[in-house]
Amino acid sequence: MTLFPRLLRLWLGTCLRSTRWQVSGSPRALETLTTPAQGTVVAFWHRSLTLSPALWFWARTLEPRLELRVLISRNPDGMLIADVVRPWGIIGIHGSSSKKGKNKGGAAVLRTALKELEAGSLVAITPDGPRGPAELVQPGAVALSRLARCAVVPVGMASTSLRLPSWDGLAFPLPFGRGALIMGEPLFQPDATILQNALNDVSLRAESVVRHRQSNLADRLWRVAGTLMAPALTVMLRIRLHRGRELPDRLRERMGLERTGPRRGHRPTGQLLWIHAASVGETLCALPLAEALLEARPEMRILFTTATVTGSEIVARHPLYGQRIIHRFIPHDVPRWLRRFLNLWQPEGAIFVESELWPGIIAACSRRDIPVMLVNGRLSDRSARLWTRLGDPARRMMKRLSWVAARGPEDAARFRALGALPVYEDGDLKQDAPPLAYEETEYARLKSLIGDRPVFVAASTHPGEEELVLQAAEKARRLQPDLLTIIVPRHPARGAELAARFDLPRRAAGQDPTPQTQTWLADTLGELGLFYRLADRCFLGNSLAGKGGGHNPFEPLRLGVPTATGPKMENWREAMATVSDTIHIVNDVECLTRWLESPLPPVRTTGLQRSVVSVLRDRILKTVER
Repeated sequence: MTLFPRLLRLWLGTCLRSTRWQVSGSPRALETLTTPAQGTVVAFWHRSLTLSPALWFWARTLEPRLELRVLISRNPDGMLIADVVRPWGIIGIHGSSSKKGKNKGGAAVLRTALKELEAGSLVAITPDGPRGPAELVQPGAVALSRLARCAVVPVGMASTSLRLPSWDGLAFPLPFGRGALIMGEPLFQPDATILQNALNDVSLRAESVVRHRQSNLADRLWRVAGTLMAPALTVMLRIRLHRGRELPDRLRERMGLERTGPRRGHRPTGQLLWIHAASVGETLCALPLAEALLEARPEMRILFTTATVTGSEIVARHPLYGQRIIHRFIPHDVPRWLRRFLNLWQPEGAIFVESELWPGIIAACSRRDIPVMLVNGRLSDRSARLWTRLGDPARRMMKRLSWVAARGPEDAARFRALGALPVYEDGDLKQDAPPLAYEETEYARLKSLIGDRPVFVAASTHPGEEELVLQAAEKARRLQPDLLTIIVPRHPARGAELAARFDLPRRAAGQDPTPQTQTWLADTLGELGLFYRLADRCFLGNSLAGKGGGHNPFEPLRLGVPTATGPKMENWREAMATVSDTIHIVNDVECLTRWLESPLPPVRTTGLQRSVVSVLRDRILKTVER
């Protein structure tokens, strides 16, 4: 071998072996390419020819008995490539298609390739080579597959590299970069169009993986900031623990660590999907999606993370908790903590709910080729303005999402403006949720205590709203002296404070309403379905005082409860448009009083249920099984 081929082989070997490759794709293809004596055609675009030895290094490491042959042109460039790769055990079969009546050995090379396939070798071919046109399948690969009656595995390859000014933009790899090898589903005797589409698909996916795994300045700054913040976050966790907002035996999970002792967790075998929901509302709407995924795939497990203790308590009540649903608290966005978490669980896909967008977590998943999907995507006006001000870093984060399923047209438009693609408009997942659960025996007990008294429930109230509700209820008792008001604060931890402030009996302290009770404080978690069923009418909080934003209007309406809200329902604009003919808007205490004194209005319950879960389930499964 002359000096130039040796230097070229040294350069390619150094670059390809120092590149951090990510190998993924069809399980059947991975199995096919690592099974000896099977006889398979391996197809990739000509521009990836210099990267193809990496595929061989990977396969040969798993199965040393494999034999690889590659169809290479007879021209000087082809002979040079053959000299370079021969010492790696890659044997060239020389020839190419005939052009303009000139025989380039196409028939002879086809016969040789068929013999190698019959002998069980892998035969690699560039369907658009050696002279193009680029990415246009020529007859050779299709004919070879049909004559040999064997599968063609399309492979997409990309790495940190330069593009040479050749007809196909040949990749010239660089050392210590990142690379991706994506195997498509094996194709049996495909036609040219099917093979071409498959090659384009896996090639684009490989390029996308490499592009997303590349770190830019914003990524590095975010990682540095997360690392510097780790000590402060540790102190914050201790403060939250002292305030009762963290669980002592599970604090390690916030740092990506597992519990110590016999209850230490481990990744179950088989397919594992990661679903993350921030708190109670997001958890309640995500659980039906988790159930649909588990029903569709009996071998699947769900890793369900939440940011709050209240969210974890909702998950813990599910019948499949501890069996097919595993709960953990999501680690904070610190690089080392995320690395621990992902190294342990290795999910096949990540599903975030509503507005849970963490740049570090999304980037870490992207670097590992874990598809990140956002369901029930929500972007308020304020959040959209904030992300827009961040500019390129925000757009880069959005482009790393595999797809976004927005709640409706407004949210979808905001996501698209920030660079997310594709964005679907599937509807609100909360509209697809089943009616809130309740305990029938407890309902019967409380109903017997309350009797025929009219019941007004103020649900999910926030600071500043309890005073307004109490004022309106007191005025309404002029016409309804036996009116019972039940206040359900959004955060039950406020119960003791509210009870002391307004001198109210509270459920969490075991105090039941008596015939003399005018207002009862229901400061327990996860019982809203019970109180809605006791109600003759209800008011939805987080809509009359403070910044507002609103809460889920579908939950009481689906149960046929006449419902009012304040005007501050910005987070539920599209839902409010759906129920505008049923829900009542009150602007102040006087409006709320008049509504309480008015006759009970009829409630439309038809049309409040949509099949969002089934659409999302199918799209998620299709994404993770690519």
